[in-house]
Parts: sequence; C-alpha cells; structure tokens
Amino acid sequence: MTHLPLAVSLLRRGVDGIDDAMLLLVAGRRRLVARLADSKRRAGLPARDPAREEQVLARGQGLAHRLGLPPGLARGQLEFLIADACRLQQAESGETMSTSLARSPLRWFPPPHRWAPLLRRVPAPWQRHALEQAVGHLLARPIGAGDLDFMQGRRLGIEVSDLGLDWVLELDGQRLKAVEGGAEASVRGSATDLLLLASRLEDADTLFFQRRLEVTGDTELGLTARNLLDRLPWESVPLGVRILLNRGARAARAAREAWQGEPA
Repeated sequence: MTHLPLAVSLLRRGVDGIDDAMLLLVAGRRRLVARLADSKRRAGLPARDPAREEQVLARGQGLAHRLGLPPGLARGQLEFLIADACRLQQAESGETMSTSLARSPLRWFPPPHRWAPLLRRVPAPWQRHALEQAVGHLLARPIGAGDLDFMQGRRLGIEVSDLGLDWVLELDGQRLKAVEGGAEASVRGSATDLLLLASRLEDADTLFFQRRLEVTGDTELGLTARNLLDRLPWESVPLGVRILLNRGARAARAAREAWQGEPA
C-alpha cells in the first residue's frame, strides 16, 4: 500500500467531511421539500412554480459569483436539486392519492368519454358563454396588462378530445370571445390533462413531450399561446379559482387512476 503524506490524508479527511455534510444537507432539504409538498396541497397550490425555480437559480448564481465558483457548476447543482425536488413532490402527491384509490368511490365515476353524448346536447351558445366566463375570469389580469395582445383578431381553438367538444377563442379588445368558425391553431388534449395544465399540477412541456397535448394548425400561434399561459404568474389568479381548479384537477386525476381499465 502506497504511503500517503500526512497533508494528503488530512486534506482527504476534510473533503470527506464536507461530502458528508453536503449529503446531510441534501437529506434535510428533501425532508423540507416533502413538508412543502404537503403544505402546497393543503393550500391548493401547484407542485411546480417556475418563477420560484428561476428565483432559486438566480439567488444561487449570485452567491456563486461572490464565492468565486464557476457559474456552470453552481447552476448544474441547483438544477439537479430542483429536479429532485419536483420528482419528490410528485411522488408524495402520488403516494397520498394512491392510499385512497382502492376504496375511492371515484372508480365508479364514469370516465369523460361516457359524458360526451350528454354534453354534446348542451346548446352551443350556452357552452360558449360558460367558456367565455371561465377563461375571462382566469385571464382577466393578463388581458388587462396586454400580455395576450398577440391574439388580437387571431383564432385559437381548444379541443377536448375525450368529451368530443371544441371551441374557438378570439381576443376582441379586452375580451376573449368564443366564436364560430375554424381556428388558426388548436390545442388538443383530454379533459383531465387540460384541467391539470390549467391548475398548474402539470407543466405544458411534460404534457407535450408525453404527447398528451398536441398543437395543430399554425404551430407558431399555438406554441406562443401555450408558452405565455405556462409562464403566467399563478398568484395573479384569484385564490378561490386556484383552489377550485386544484381540487377539480386532483379529483379528475384520481378518478382516472381509479377507473378499472377504463380509458381516460
């Protein structure tokens, strides 16, 4: 065995000690993340918060600069921790949900495609009015701030595949209107996935990557709308609406997981 100089042995012990401390800190961070996931669920908040993630990265980059660390090293470590936190929060949410699925009455609740014939009987003007009210309430602040001005006179469609429903939205001044006719671009997905997107329980990138959401027609318009909506500050949505969306999306996801072999 090669004899190591005393200085090397001592320095290696110091490095080992720091490694141990880092792992202890990561373990403590994960425990806090698990508690945070529970607090978010109780408050009706989404698991992911892109604005918070950017804040963490910016804060870390600033500290790395003051400490003389390579920016890439600091960002890489923080991105790894953020990704781990996202996986942990999703796992915590899934475990909490799965404990009640076996006994959940939701497994007897008809999946969306069973409701399609009934919903198609609702008069189209009623559907459009309800959609205008819901979307207008949800996006009132961004519309007022001009964030959706790129949609002036443009037609964006929403297709709910398993319900057999589709609508076309057009921004007219300060109002989103549901109009007749064809759409220049459409966002297509199941009722559950669209609800998960609206409630921020799942992000658009994941849904598109998994092909659970699709953009057809003018891809640039569809992706611009999707990217903007994905970046909208969740806190700008009224608390009551956030809670309603969150609980509705969780119930829809739980029902989908509980259905016995039924397609979602």
